[in-house]
Amino acid sequence: MTDATTPLLIKRYASRRLYNTETSDYVTLEDISGFISEGRDVKIIDLKSGDDLTRQYLLQIVAERESKGESVLPVAVLTDLVRSYTSQASSVVPQFLAMSFDMLRDSQSKVVDNITKVNPIAQMPGMEAFRSQQEAFFKAMTGGQWTPPSAEKVEDPKVEATESREDLDAIKTQLADLQEKLSKLSK
Repeated sequence: MTDATTPLLIKRYASRRLYNTETSDYVTLEDISGFISEGRDVKIIDLKSGDDLTRQYLLQIVAERESKGESVLPVAVLTDLVRSYTSQASSVVPQFLAMSFDMLRDSQSKVVDNITKVNPIAQMPGMEAFRSQQEAFFKAMTGGQWTPPSAEKVEDPKVEATESREDLDAIKTQLADLQEKLSKLSK
């Protein structure tokens, strides 16, 4: 039995074939993409050198999806990423992207949470199916990293609104700080 919190170890052989160490079979990039979409982390290493190749293969998966027309990244974002490699902003960009995706996951959790717990419409017939569809959508948008909010969590809507406003203010402050840092680096 495997532990879903432990990354799935994939070994790359000299022949460039990828080997799943848990199931003892060869896998493709599409298989690895599926593991990630299901919420599983992966670690890909070169069998001979021991080098971690995970980043390289994840970028390859993204590039293949983008080339097949599954465009998630706008051209402006891709352009800015390329620029960040050639500028002093490269030290800020990874942190900014990580924070952005964290904020996206948090806001998606709050939207689903509000739909299912705070809103009286949540008790209507068919809302459970709608909630399931929303969760599947959010998982697809975040590459399987989104997890639904705990069903045990029931909060007062007034407290939730106050916390949401405080969260939004904190996010705005962080974003302004990052923009200021980026503008200083580009000068």
